[in-house]
Amino acid sequence: MTDLLSSPRPLGDGTIAHRPDWTWLPPGAAPTDADLTRAARQAEQLLAGHGVTYGAEAVDGDRHWRLDPLPVVVDEPEWARLEAALVQRAELLDAVLHDLYGARRLLDDRLLPPSTVLAHPGFLRAVDGLRLPGGRELVLTATDLVRDASGGWCVVADRTQAPSGAGYAMEDRRVTAQVLAPVYRQASIARLGPFFHALRKALREVAPPTAGDDPRAVLLSPGPASETAFDQAYLASMLGLPLVEGSDLVVRAGRLYLQGIDGLEPVDVVLRRVDGEWCDPLDLRAGSRLGVPGLVHAVRQGAVSVVNPLGTSVLENPALLGYLPRLARAVLDQDLTLPSAPTWWCGEERALRHVLARLDRLVLKPVVHGSSTTTLLGWRLTTAEREQLAARITAEPWRWVGQELVGPGAEPADDGPRAAVMRAFAVAHAGSYTVMSGGLARVADDHVVSSSAVGALAKDVWVLASPPTAPVSALREDVDAGVGRAGAYGISPRAAENLYWMGRYAERAEDGVRVLRAVADRWDDYHRTPDSAGGQALAVLLEALTPAALPDGGEPVSIHPDTEHIGPRVPALRDLLLDQRTAGSVARAVRRLAAAAATVRDQLSTDMFGPLARIERTLRDERARVRVRQQAGDVLDVGPVPPGSVTAGLRPTLDRVLESLLAVSGIAAEGLTRDVGWHLLDAGRRLERAQRLVAVLRATLVEHRPADVEDLLLESVLLASESAITYRRRHQSRTDVARVLDLLVHDRTNPRSLAFTLDRLHADLESVPAPRSAAQRDHLLQGVAELVAELDTVVVGNEVSDDGRRVRLVDALESILWRLREASDEIERVHFVRPTPSRALDDLWGSTYGEPSEGGAL
Repeated sequence: MTDLLSSPRPLGDGTIAHRPDWTWLPPGAAPTDADLTRAARQAEQLLAGHGVTYGAEAVDGDRHWRLDPLPVVVDEPEWARLEAALVQRAELLDAVLHDLYGARRLLDDRLLPPSTVLAHPGFLRAVDGLRLPGGRELVLTATDLVRDASGGWCVVADRTQAPSGAGYAMEDRRVTAQVLAPVYRQASIARLGPFFHALRKALREVAPPTAGDDPRAVLLSPGPASETAFDQAYLASMLGLPLVEGSDLVVRAGRLYLQGIDGLEPVDVVLRRVDGEWCDPLDLRAGSRLGVPGLVHAVRQGAVSVVNPLGTSVLENPALLGYLPRLARAVLDQDLTLPSAPTWWCGEERALRHVLARLDRLVLKPVVHGSSTTTLLGWRLTTAEREQLAARITAEPWRWVGQELVGPGAEPADDGPRAAVMRAFAVAHAGSYTVMSGGLARVADDHVVSSSAVGALAKDVWVLASPPTAPVSALREDVDAGVGRAGAYGISPRAAENLYWMGRYAERAEDGVRVLRAVADRWDDYHRTPDSAGGQALAVLLEALTPAALPDGGEPVSIHPDTEHIGPRVPALRDLLLDQRTAGSVARAVRRLAAAAATVRDQLSTDMFGPLARIERTLRDERARVRVRQQAGDVLDVGPVPPGSVTAGLRPTLDRVLESLLAVSGIAAEGLTRDVGWHLLDAGRRLERAQRLVAVLRATLVEHRPADVEDLLLESVLLASESAITYRRRHQSRTDVARVLDLLVHDRTNPRSLAFTLDRLHADLESVPAPRSAAQRDHLLQGVAELVAELDTVVVGNEVSDDGRRVRLVDALESILWRLREASDEIERVHFVRPTPSRALDDLWGSTYGEPSEGGAL
C-alpha cells in the first residue's frame, strides 16, 4: 500500500506536502526537491493563466486555486479494493434514497430514526414519490476519505446534493502532468476521461421518454459568484452543456425551456449545482432567485429529469454515518466495506451522553450548516465555550453529531498534523457505478479541511494501473453517444449580454492603454516646456483625453503660488491605469472584462484566460511596486509630485497590458466559432470603438489651434487610434485635419476607421436574431452611416468660424455620437432584457437553515 496522506515533509516555500513512495519508478527517475520547487512555480503560473479560481471574492481579486504538484499515489491493488467499496457505498445510498422517497420501510422498521430524515431540511416533501428514469436515483456521488490510524481508508462525509470538484480534478491532472512531465510519462496512470464519458452517458440514460433520441441537457449554476464557479463552467465545457442560471430557464405548460435570444428551446435534463430547496420558489423555498419557478411541476409531469434529483441532500446528514453499517446489512445483505469515521447522533440519549462527556476530544458538526452553525473542534474551546456548546446541544440534540478525529496519529491538539482529505467520485453507469480513477485531494494546516480553509492546497490523485490492453478508441466508445445537441442550443440573453459587454470592455481597456501611451509620451517630451507648442498640445491632451487624471478633475493649468510659472497640473496618470475606483481607468475595464469572461467561460476558448490573468497580474505587480515606493517616501501620485516621476515605469506596464489585450483580441478573432455569441462579442467591440473614436475626435479637433500645436495633436490622435504608420506612408507632408479625418472616418481599408467599424457592426447585428422591435436600432445605425457618408472631411476640416471652432465638424460628430449612444441603448433593450422571473411571496417566517451552499462548496 502506498500511503501518501501521511509522512508530512516541508517544501521550499514553507508549506507541508506528503511525499509518495517513488520506488515504482526506474532508478534515478524520482523528482528531487529542486524539481518539485520548480514544478510548484510552474503550476501556480499555469493555474493563474487558466483562470482557475475558488472561493469568495478576495482583496485585489486574488482567489486563485492552489495546487501542490506532488500527487497522491495509490497502487492498483489498493485502488481496486477502494473502488469496489465506493461502488457498494453508492449502491447503498441509492437504495436508501429510493426508500426514503418511497415506501420508507427503513423508518417504519426503526433502522433509521425518523427524525434524522423527516426533520432534516434536505428531505423535500414536494418531490416525494417522484422517480428518475434509468433505475438509479443517485446519479452522481462524491465521498470524502481520510486515512485512519492503521493506514486504511475511512469516510468522513458523503456528498450527494450537487457534488463539486470533478472539474478541479481534471484541471489538476492536466497541470500536474505538464509540470511533472518526466515522471508522468514514465508512469502508467489511470485516465480520468472515462468518468466524464460515463457521466455524459448517465445524463442520456435518465432523460425522460419524451426526449427522444437526442436529449438536451444543461448545467444549472447559482452564478459567477459561486465559490466553485470555475468547476461548474469547466465541467459544462467538458460535457458540452450550456451553463445556465435560473433566469435563463422557464416552464411553460409543464415543460422546461431555455430562453434563447431567438426563442424557447426544450430542456430534457438538468445537471444542477443549485441546492435542492432553492431550485423552485413555487414548490420549495419561497423567494429563491436561483431556481426556476415551476421546475418541480415539470419534474412531476415527467417532462424533465434533474440530476441529482431534488431532495438528495438528506443523505448528506452526518447523522446517517453511524447507521450505514446496519443499513447495508438490511438493504444489501452485505457488510459495509468502507467504514465511516465514528459518529454519534445526539438525538439518541445514549449518544448524547457520550458526546457531552467527550466534548473536549470530538469534532462537533451540525446536521445542517447555516449562518449560525458550523463545525467546531471541541479541544479548541475554552471551558466556558464548551459549557455554552453543551447547553446548545442539550436544548436541540437532534441538530448535532459528534465525530472522532480520524487520521494517522490524529490527536486533538492545536499543533496536530495537517488534515488531508481525498474526494472520490462515482456516477451511475451500465447498471452499476463507475468510479473516477483518481480524485481530488486537499491538504490544510488544520485538523479538518473545509471550504473556508485558509491556504488549503489541492493535489492530483494518481492511480497506478497496468498498461491498457484495449485501444484508446474503445475507451471513447460512448463519447459520441452522450448527451447531444440536435442543432446546438442557442444563447440566453444573459450570456449574450456578457459576451457583448466583454467585447466592449476589451475595446475600452485597449483604447485606454493607447491613449495613456500617447499622453505619457507627450508628457515625457514637453512637461518641462509648457509654453512650447508641445507643452500646449500636452495641456490639450490632458484636458481632452485624460480629465480623470487631473488631481481635482478641474482645469488643466494652474498658477503655482510660489512662482510665476504656468504649466500643466501634475496628473495622476497611474490612477487611470491601476485604480479600479477611478472612472474610465484601464484597471476598471479589465476587471469587468475578466468578470464578464468568467460568466461565459463555457462559451470561450480556454486560451482566453491566460492573457487575462497576465493583465491582472501585471496591474497587481505594478500596484505593489507603487505601494513599496510610497512607503519608502517616494510618493508618485499624490502631491507634491516631482513632474519627472509621473510616468516613471509607466510605459513598460502599458506595453505589457496592451500585448495581452491584443492576445485577447486575436483569440476572439481566430479561436471562436462564428456563432451568435461571437457576433455579439464583436458587435460590442465595434460599437465601443466607434463611440470612443468619435469622442476623441470631438475632444481634440473641434478647436482650431496654431499649426505646430495642431500637428502634434493630430499625431497623438493617430497614435491613439493605431493609424499613425498608415498616415505617414500615405502622406509625406505634415499632418492635416482633413486628411486625418478622411483616414479615421471614411477609409474602409483602415480597420480603425469609423466607416469600417460601422460596416462590421452592421454585419454582426445582421447575424443576430432580432425581433421586430429592432427597427429603431437599425434606424439609428443607418442614420449614423448616412451622416458619415455625407461628412465632407475637406470642408469640415478647413472651415473655421470666427471664434476658432470647426462648427460643422462638431455638429456632425455630436449627431453621430448621440445616435451611437442611442443605438447602444436599443441593442441592450432589444437583445438583453430578460423577463422578470415569476416568484412566490417571500417566506415571511424566514428559514432555520441559512443560505445556499454556493453550488456545492468543497
